[in-house]
Amino acid sequence: MEQRVFRSRGVPERVGASYDERWTGSDRGLITCWEVGRRLSKEKPGLAKRARNGELPPLGWKGGVERDTKNKKKYGTHLYLAQWQGLRGEDLDIDMSTETELVCSKTGVKVTYTGDVKKYGIA
Repeated sequence: MEQRVFRSRGVPERVGASYDERWTGSDRGLITCWEVGRRLSKEKPGLAKRARNGELPPLGWKGGVERDTKNKKKYGTHLYLAQWQGLRGEDLDIDMSTETELVCSKTGVKVTYTGDVKKYGIA
């Protein structure tokens, strides 16, 4: 079953949303993370440029790559992916029922973004 969360970059940031609306709704916080990424792109244009160039910089969630890893693979959260999409100035577009793979242009490390907490080591 598809659990796609989509939000156009043309939509303004939500104002006055409650904690529950931001974090426990059907999007599970993805819209909030994306909005934070959009704000971050204005505050840190150099970081946004790196993200637009395909880097996966460390952000507030698991999924960024600081340096090369031994096996060139790791896992990250959909929350990271949402923040990264916002940082790049993209629409939010994530299917929570699937995994998305990206390769960091700086390190060559492949990151698989997933909703399975067992894979990215928090559980």
